[in-house]
Amino acid sequence: MSENVTMTAAPGVVKTHQKTGFGRTLGLGSLLAVAVGLVVSQGVMVLMLQGAGIAGLGFIIPLAIGYILALTYVASFSELSLMIPRAGSLSSYTEVSIGHFPAILAVFSGYIVVAMFALSAELLLLDFIIDKIYPGVFPPMSIGIGLLAVFTVLNLMGIDLFAKLQSALAFIMVLVLLALGLSALGGMANPHTAGIDLTSDWNPLGTGVFALVALAIWGFVGAEFVCPLVEDAKQPERNIPRSMSLGVTVIFVTIAIYCLGALFYIPADQLAGSPLPHYDFAQAVFGETGLTFLAIAAITATCSTVNTSLAAIPRMLYGMAKNGQAFPQFSKRSRTNNTPWVAVLFVAAITGLPMLIMGDDPDAIGLLLISAAIAWLLAYIITHVNVMVLRRRYPKLKRPYKTPFYPLPQILGIAGMIYAVYYASPAPELNGQIFGAAGMVLGLVSVIGVFWVKVVMKKKLFEPEPIEKVLNAK
Repeated sequence: MSENVTMTAAPGVVKTHQKTGFGRTLGLGSLLAVAVGLVVSQGVMVLMLQGAGIAGLGFIIPLAIGYILALTYVASFSELSLMIPRAGSLSSYTEVSIGHFPAILAVFSGYIVVAMFALSAELLLLDFIIDKIYPGVFPPMSIGIGLLAVFTVLNLMGIDLFAKLQSALAFIMVLVLLALGLSALGGMANPHTAGIDLTSDWNPLGTGVFALVALAIWGFVGAEFVCPLVEDAKQPERNIPRSMSLGVTVIFVTIAIYCLGALFYIPADQLAGSPLPHYDFAQAVFGETGLTFLAIAAITATCSTVNTSLAAIPRMLYGMAKNGQAFPQFSKRSRTNNTPWVAVLFVAAITGLPMLIMGDDPDAIGLLLISAAIAWLLAYIITHVNVMVLRRRYPKLKRPYKTPFYPLPQILGIAGMIYAVYYASPAPELNGQIFGAAGMVLGLVSVIGVFWVKVVMKKKLFEPEPIEKVLNAK
């Protein structure tokens, strides 16, 4: 079913009716499941516990700052996605703000490349944790590759099935993490570890705890993955902003309880130094039974992340292809399920490739993940810039959602993201490797972007498209 949307534009821009290419099937619950489901991954479960180990109770400070910064990008994405409700998401916003080259750079560096390593690392981490819980039961990488194949097929079958799966996965995942955290707080299964006093030195880093903002913010990135689904959303003007705001709030509460519970059972230095602190946590709270509990949390978290990525990222590529910013094959949709099937298969392929190449070297994937994540924050910075530029260029354009207290959230968001990039390295000795790898990623994407815009599209790099062109796109 198609839906008509009326846009009231600035002087000289006529009202248009645009028809979306997808059906309106995703309600608030499904979109909330997307916002939560991508963010809360195994990688986040590990990083948040390590941060709690470094700062103790003081970790609540960078965690709260990360939550505030997340609300700033939620506001910017809400304003842009409802003003320009296209599946291309960030590419569509950026091309009418600062041009095609930054549009391609933002999406490929901030999403396609990051997802390539993030999903691979997540699937490999699931293999590692399952092998630790049930040693020798499954062949190496069989769980990761198998889940990737299953969710690729399921996403090819259509958005309805995706929504039902995502809602169930996100609910189970959050429920399990909250149950683990609340059980730990109350000492319901096993008594709290003797000798741990959280109040004696609650903020051991002093003002240095602010350096952990860079780590804490990784616990909130990704809620904007609901935006590429705007053409599938019911009542997007209401449900897109609410799903993201509620999503990051649920994440903040869940992570805070989860980390606080861990501090009652695991010594801080052990949390900070463990490669699998969630394994130690579950075992300390519930004993051997806790490992089955952890297996459920790990599987649902990974499935939720993979499922969301295979739904949202192909729609980014679909939108870019419709705008001429990517291969036209990505705009192909299946006749039966209306799914961008070429894009889904492409995302699945680039996810599986690093697993096959670096399956025996998870540390290398972790390094590449941190490096590419710098580009994710670059995409957020571009998003904030888009809002500010479009406010000046089209002040009278209808905006179903307007950022409260504009432009303070955008200014705060840009400053916070730059700060997080500067402190992205978990250890100073890794700065060279991390920023070198990030530079290579951004450099390669930039070269490809320049070639595509100048040679294929025959456009200027930083010349914005008229907004009516995007709003009238079929």
